[in-house]
Amino acid sequence: MTQSPQPRTTPQKAGLLLVAGAGDTPLYQQVKEAVVARILSGDWAEGMRVPSENELVRELGLSRMTVHRALRELTLEGWVERRQGAGSFVAATKPQSAALEIRSIKDEIEGRGHSYRAEVHLLKRERAQVLEAGLLGLEKGEPLFHSLILHHEDGVPVQLEERFVNPAMAPDYLDQDFTTITPYDYLITACPLSEAEHTILAVMPDEDQRLLLKMKKGEPCLLLRRRTWSNRIPVTHALLTHPGDRYRLGARFKGPGSGD
Repeated sequence: MTQSPQPRTTPQKAGLLLVAGAGDTPLYQQVKEAVVARILSGDWAEGMRVPSENELVRELGLSRMTVHRALRELTLEGWVERRQGAGSFVAATKPQSAALEIRSIKDEIEGRGHSYRAEVHLLKRERAQVLEAGLLGLEKGEPLFHSLILHHEDGVPVQLEERFVNPAMAPDYLDQDFTTITPYDYLITACPLSEAEHTILAVMPDEDQRLLLKMKKGEPCLLLRRRTWSNRIPVTHALLTHPGDRYRLGARFKGPGSGD
């Protein structure tokens, strides 16, 4: 169903302002970006109630289908959490469990005695949209680097890595041959890691992801969303998607009684 043009510049009670002239950006994506912008700016703090679907439909003048999709995807991506009978709230931006060790996927695979191969599907410079700009400490429209790489273990795809990179921290990123070196191996040398944030989600892949990962319809994925910093400056925002039946994420930790 084709939606008629909607007003995008009227101030809203929810504090959301959709950007006029956003080109081909779908309306649901504009809603998502507006919500994330408020969260990243600190205007909407962790635990704060998010306007309901009905409130957003009324205040933004958009269809229920558009708002429902935006809120559903924000929930799946870990920005918003829904509480039964209470509504939706800003989710914790920091992971609730201890961080996983960060390693090169090439080293992981070869460490298991298996063969590793990578396919580069995208490697380019582009202008930052609201979400990526906020996550990388950039202004909307500033340049960033964007890559999409499919990692294989013994010929079987096990991880789809989509990565957004701050060019100031890794200026030679686009010049690398990521079939012979992983983004991790380059970045750990170009700007040594000082801090990382992980969020792990169970999600359904979109059609492009499903086809690249050679998954059957209806199969779920594990999504590891990672942000990294070097000397407190944001370096990357990565989305690491794994077929749920071909990959596992794990770590071993010592408790307070271990003496370490």
